[in-house]
This record gives sequence, C-alpha cells and structure tokens, in this order.
Amino acid sequence: MSEVRGEPGSGTEAGARFFCTAGRGLEPFLMREVRARLAATEVEYISGKVFFTTCSDLNMLKKLKSAERLFLLIKKQFPLISSVSKGKLLNEMQRLINEDPGSWLNAISIWKNLLELDAKKEKLSQRDDNQLKRKVGENEIIIAKKLKIEQMQKIEENRDCQLEKQIEEETLEQRDFTTKSENFQEEEFRNDIEKAIDTHNQKDLTFRVSCRCSGTIGKALTAQEVGRVIGIAIMKHFGWKADLRNPKLEIFIHLNDVYSVVGIPVFRVPLASRAYIKTAGLRSTIAWAMASLADIKAGAFVLDPMCGLGTILLEAAKEWPDVYYVGADVSDSQLLGTWDNLKAAGLEDKIELLKVSVIGVLWPMPYTARFMKLPGCPFGKSEGNVESDGNCHCLQKVLILLFLTFHLGKSLS
Repeated sequence: MSEVRGEPGSGTEAGARFFCTAGRGLEPFLMREVRARLAATEVEYISGKVFFTTCSDLNMLKKLKSAERLFLLIKKQFPLISSVSKGKLLNEMQRLINEDPGSWLNAISIWKNLLELDAKKEKLSQRDDNQLKRKVGENEIIIAKKLKIEQMQKIEENRDCQLEKQIEEETLEQRDFTTKSENFQEEEFRNDIEKAIDTHNQKDLTFRVSCRCSGTIGKALTAQEVGRVIGIAIMKHFGWKADLRNPKLEIFIHLNDVYSVVGIPVFRVPLASRAYIKTAGLRSTIAWAMASLADIKAGAFVLDPMCGLGTILLEAAKEWPDVYYVGADVSDSQLLGTWDNLKAAGLEDKIELLKVSVIGVLWPMPYTARFMKLPGCPFGKSEGNVESDGNCHCLQKVLILLFLTFHLGKSLS
C-alpha cells in the first residue's frame, strides 16, 4: 500500500478530526492504513473505533479498506455518570450540546466545506468530460465535411469554392455557439455553488439522531429515549429541524461505560459496502486485511485454493493489480458466484478460476506456502510456513486455512 497524501478538505491547516468504526481485531490494520493512505496524525484507538486527524479530501477518505464507517468527530469525552438518577442522567446528556456549542458549529462548518469541495470537483470533472466530448464531436463534423468536399470535387469541380465558403461559415457559427454554451455552463456552475451554500444555511438544516447505548447506560435508558432528549436539545439550541426520513445531517451518538462519542457520518453508504462486489462472501474488511498480511509484491503469483466467492482475490486485485491471481474451488455454485463478481468488478482478465479439489490435486505437489490467520478477527492467532515433498497431506492438520501465497520460484514481472 503506497503512501499517498490527499488535498486539504477541512479548510484548516491542522486538518479535521475523524473516527472510523472497525471490526473486532481490525483496529491495528486501520491504524496502519490511515497513516499510510491519508498521512494521518494523532492516531489512537479504543475498542471498535480508530481516531485520527487528516487533511485528506472525500475522494481519499473513500479509499479506506479496513474501516466499516467514517465519521467526522464532534466530541469525545469520558462516560456519563450512570449511577445517578434517570433525570440527572438526561440532564448530563443535554450538556453534550449546551456545554460546548462551538465544537458542534466547527464540525458542521468542516462538514459543509468537505461537501462543497467534493461538489466543486465533481462539477469540474463533468465539465471537462463534456468539453472533451464536444471537441471530439466538432472534429468528427469537420472530418465528415472534408470528406464531403473531396467527393463533391470529383463530381462537380466548379462548385469547390462555394462549398469551402459554406463550410467556413458553418464552422464559425459552431465556434460561436460553443463559446456561448461554455459561458452559460460556467454561470450555471457558479449558481449551483451559491445554491448549495444557501441550502446549507443553519436555519434550513434538517437532522436526525442515531443512538447506540451499551453497558449500564443501555440498561437505564433506551436508544429512543436518548435520541429524543438529544434531538430536543439540538432543536432548542441551534434551531435545526428534525427530519427522520430524509435529513441533510445525521448525528451519531455512542454511549457506554468507557466513553461518550458524538460524530457525523461522512458517507451514507458504509465504506465496507464495496460497489465492485456483487455478492459478498467473506466480510470485505476482513478480506482486505488478510490480503494485506500476505505481503503481495508486483509480479507475484497468488493462489487462493478455497476461494469461495472470491472476496479475498477481489480485494487483493483492486489493491495490488500487477499480480497474477488464481482462485480454486471444488463447488460449481461458488465459482459461478466468483465469476459474476469478477465481471461486476471488471477483473475477468486479472483473475483465473480453476475447479479443482485442493486435497486431491494441489496438496500432493511440492510447494512452499505461507499461511496466516488474523489475530483476534475472528479466528485466533496463527502464522507460519508449510512445506511438502509431494508425498504427504500435511496441510490437513491446519484447522482453518484462510489464505495462501504460493511462491513457485518464478516472477511474472
């Protein structure tokens, strides 16, 4: 995984404070990834969450592979005192908003800047694409008219001058029209930005609150009660309107016996939901973490001998494209599902599929293989090398074999 720096997206030189949710045992993978991919600083974690500061924009943040969801951090503090009465506990929750409204307004400002910057980049990208298509269309028109001139020259040489004048006039008219349309699009683009800024006005902001309560607080209060109290406090303090169906802003609150965290989901769709995986087998975050453990290099030969729906191979091929991948399985239905995933991801030419029995075909041949099991997520810890002389089935002794990188003594690079 190469180290890449994103463009500032928060509007501040120090960057914005984010946190990601992660599956059990994946926190170390996510910490390494945010440092390498986002050049993140102040990286820390608690169980199930990784906190970090970065200046990366939304396009870079979308590339995180080991995270479940991404949030813009509003507040992180010690847990609420759950031993007090229910009324006092509700008052403590209201203080999450009333005590430090500046942190809320600052987070909303950063959230707006991220969305507006992303919208501007998307508009500019679309405009560049439209200009390119327009230029291609103009060239095709000019070429077609030149061919028409050549044909007419053979038939009626006397009309050459008239045709050339006509083409020149049409070309000039077309250029004038193109210039006017480009100016119109620029004005429209500016108007769209101004409208986006207006719709993000504090008074027009709609929101809903999503709560998660566990531990003693979860026993004392339900998530609905917490959401109602927080929502009323937000409406009173900031004047925002509640909208449970289609809000512009979602507030996420997690309360337990260890910490109290408040944040804004940056994307509506979780990062773990891969657009390029049609049918998921293994969890995508775990598959990516397993592939990263294999230390894949360019030109390597990588075999997943029990590929299932090919989730590990898909994650590996997306992250390390210059590698030869082979997936094997004995099940027709699994291989058909893998093929559908490959077509959906556009990786048919990157991954070869074989229908074989790993015990009957692969194990007897001599090889040196490295196997890995992830520490704590969710299969315990194991790592080592396995060798075979072709006369034994020693890999049958491995209880859970998740991923194999076979080194066949040659490089494809």
